[in-house]
Formats: sequence, C-alpha cells, structure tokens
Amino acid sequence: MASTKSAVYTALGANLAIAITKFIAASITGSSAMVSEGIHSLVDTLNEVLLLRGMKRSQRPADDKRPFGYGKELYFYSFIVSVLIFAVGGGLSFYEGVTHLQHPNAIENPTWNYVVLGVAIVLDGASLITALRAFNEQRGTQPFWSAVKSSKNPATFVVLFEDASDVLGLIIAFLGVFLGHQLNNPYLDGVASILIGLLLTAVSILLTRESRSLLMGEAADPDVVQNIIATTEANPGVLKSIRALTFQMGPEEIVLIQRVAFRFDISSKETVQTMAQIRHDVQAAEPTVRQVFIEPVYLSDGDGA
Repeated sequence: MASTKSAVYTALGANLAIAITKFIAASITGSSAMVSEGIHSLVDTLNEVLLLRGMKRSQRPADDKRPFGYGKELYFYSFIVSVLIFAVGGGLSFYEGVTHLQHPNAIENPTWNYVVLGVAIVLDGASLITALRAFNEQRGTQPFWSAVKSSKNPATFVVLFEDASDVLGLIIAFLGVFLGHQLNNPYLDGVASILIGLLLTAVSILLTRESRSLLMGEAADPDVVQNIIATTEANPGVLKSIRALTFQMGPEEIVLIQRVAFRFDISSKETVQTMAQIRHDVQAAEPTVRQVFIEPVYLSDGDGA
C-alpha cells in the first residue's frame, strides 16, 4: 500500500503543476489541444485526490454500522474516478475539439506550447515510471493484462493508466500543435483534441469495467483460496473443506465463509477448539483474511474420504 500511495502522490503533484502550466500556455497561444490537455491534467488531479480519500476511508476499522469494514470505499472512489475520466476528461476534450473545428483559430507563439509539453512529458514520464514500478511490485511474475484483471488494488492500475494516457495525450497534443503550425492548418489542432477525447474515453471504459467488477464483489485470488483450503485440511480434526467462499472487501481485506467437515469421533468441545485453531492458522497463513466464519458439517469417515 505504501508504494501505491507514493505513486498517487507523485501523480497528484505532477498533474497539478502541469495543469496550471497548460492552461497558461493555452491562454497565450489559443491552442485547442492545449486546452484539452489542461482539462485532462485537471481531471487527473481531482482523480488523485479522490483516490487518496478512498484509500484513507478504506482503512477505517469495522464497526456496528459496517461490520465487514470500509474496504470497499476504495473500490467506490476508483469507480467514480473511472467515470470522471470519461464524463469530464473525454467529454470536454471531444467537445473542445469539435468547437475548434467549427471555429478554427491559428496557433500563436507555438514555442510556449512546446516548452510546456516538453516539461509535461518529463513530469508525467517520471510519474508513469513510479506508477509502473508500484504495479510491477504488485503483479510479480504475472502477465501484464492478467495482473490488471486480477488486481484487487484499483488505485495502482488506475494511476498507471492515467499516467500512460497522459503521456500519449501529450504526444498527440504535440503533433497537433506542430503539424497545425507547420502546415498552417488550424483544423489539425482540433483533430488532436478529439483524439485526446477518444483516448480518455477508451481508458475510462477499461477502468470502469475493472472497478465495477471489484465494487460488485470478487472472490479472493485462486492461490489464496487454495492456501486456505490446504491450511484448513492440515488440521487433524478436519476431514475436508467442503467449500470456501471468499469475498474481497478491499485490497487487503478478505471475508471467508467456509463449510468444514469435521471428524465424526471428536466431541462438540473439541470441534469448537478446532474451529478456533483453523481461524488462527488461516489468518496466520493469509493475513489479508480479516474475518473467518466456519460452518461445521459432520460426515462419516467413509463420506469424508
């Protein structure tokens, strides 16, 4: 979680500084693509604030109002961020591009655009590297897209895709400004703005799908579930784990409901003691399992074999 927060704070600082410089450059040069990029960075800044709020609220301990904890706060805010990228970032950029095509204005003093875009690429590139390192630390040896789909920490991949779209958007904006000025064709600047809008829309669709899946409820990783079953069945008082249901409440919060078949020859008192031992062993093996509920099922030796 520490590396994730570092990536979010890095992105927040970079996007805030870049948004200010982009709007200043846009006001001087009249570039539509720069306005779109300023909107893009401003939305990203707001997104980082929302992600940090979600991360903070998700750490609150369980209480009577939320007995399973507040872990899903992060999933909720990640979903809101994904929608904002489309509704505000993509929508306004697309609108700005269409407006510029209807009322084209020649770009003045493009040097300012080049300076701002160059600085922005350096800052966003550094932020992207930080986000990529945090994501790679989380995914380990998993393939990239598989890690995105199976990730339980949306803040990591949301920031990664935001930063990647930032860099791509800057390249598109640079080409729009450069070609528009060199060819004396202001329409190219508007086209660049529309392409930035389409880029943000595509990223938003991807992130919304992944965030929605987490918000709706996902099971823990299969490896975690298998380790839970193996740990449970290693107890001498257990015949077998009939079914282990897991529910991911947050990046580091799992609720476990497990039906366990106990040996027929142990007493009720021993069963209770065994259940307590299973809870201890499972949480020791998988610290992210915060709450364990066990439903005892009694089978004969023959049924349990």
